[in-house]
Amino acid sequence: MISKDWQQSSLPVLPALQRGVSQQCGFEAGGRNGMSDLRQITEEIRRFRDERDWMQFHNPKNLAVSICLESAELLEHFQWATPEQSEAAGRNRRDQISAEIADVAIYLIELSDNLGIDLWQAIRAKLQHNAAKYPVEKARGNSLKYTELQ
Repeated sequence: MISKDWQQSSLPVLPALQRGVSQQCGFEAGGRNGMSDLRQITEEIRRFRDERDWMQFHNPKNLAVSICLESAELLEHFQWATPEQSEAAGRNRRDQISAEIADVAIYLIELSDNLGIDLWQAIRAKLQHNAAKYPVEKARGNSLKYTELQ
């Protein structure tokens, strides 16, 4: 069983992290409601799946495998590229890369839905957990793992 200690953190919700998640996901404060947008897209994913009678294939293992496979297809666009070439690929292959990102997101959203995991809550909890592991004053500007931060 996967440990959920990080989800049960007693850390307070950090408003800046909440704003950051909302803005990164395209949901500005005071703008569109990200939660209702997520519910809507989840319903669309369910409808698509159910119209095709694919739930029988969408168990947690198969969805997790599909996330990995689609992530690998995304990675192919950047394989062997220098940082500069990967930036150019992001611009030049935007439509293909966007489709691969969408594939990953669709499977991720469906997996969280099927397992009854509130994706926004899980993201916020993980950001709080990471904020505690990587305090700004120790982590800014370096890529060390949290166990190596001094």
